[in-house]
Amino acid sequence: MNPFDELIEIFRKFPGVGPRQAERFVYFLLRQPKANLDKIGRLVPSLANNVKQCQMCKRYHLSEYGDGTCNICSNKNRDTSTIMIIGQDVDLKSVEKSDYNGVYFILGGLVPVLGKDSSSKIRIVELLNILNKRQLDNPITEIIIALNANPEGENTTEIVKKEITEFSQKNNSKISILGRGLSTGTELEYSDSETIKNALKNRF
Repeated sequence: MNPFDELIEIFRKFPGVGPRQAERFVYFLLRQPKANLDKIGRLVPSLANNVKQCQMCKRYHLSEYGDGTCNICSNKNRDTSTIMIIGQDVDLKSVEKSDYNGVYFILGGLVPVLGKDSSSKIRIVELLNILNKRQLDNPITEIIIALNANPEGENTTEIVKKEITEFSQKNNSKISILGRGLSTGTELEYSDSETIKNALKNRF
């Protein structure tokens, strides 16, 4: 396969990118000065060297913390008795603009309504391991499931809720879901801080 077609195939794997858009990306690169292309060529490999996944919350972060955790999980001022389960890294950035001060766990995606083998699409096993690990350090009083207010998000919420119910009952941890400050169809990534604050305040 030639470089042009190979790049198209790579871009097609990006979220929300179709064949025509992938092709436009390649033409855009062709119009760039060589210096810009060289910079991209340096930055992409550096992701693997400088960005790591947090051992606790599973978010990607600059690897400046030697213990394998990110700056949020390493922050002694965070309330570790409350853990929020979110779908992806971009959701965390949105929630951080609100007044939430607990910790997180990132599922790594959502489960389609008609999806099969749902447990393999999200980090359920890792979630249960982290819940038990955090419970040993500091009892978890509340687990907030904060996923998109759309069919995939609601389906994933039900799956996660079912999987963590035994842990919740055993450790007397409350399970709550974001209130409908989020309108139906809303993705957490695009919600403003006030909307998220209201959804947190009205969680049930």
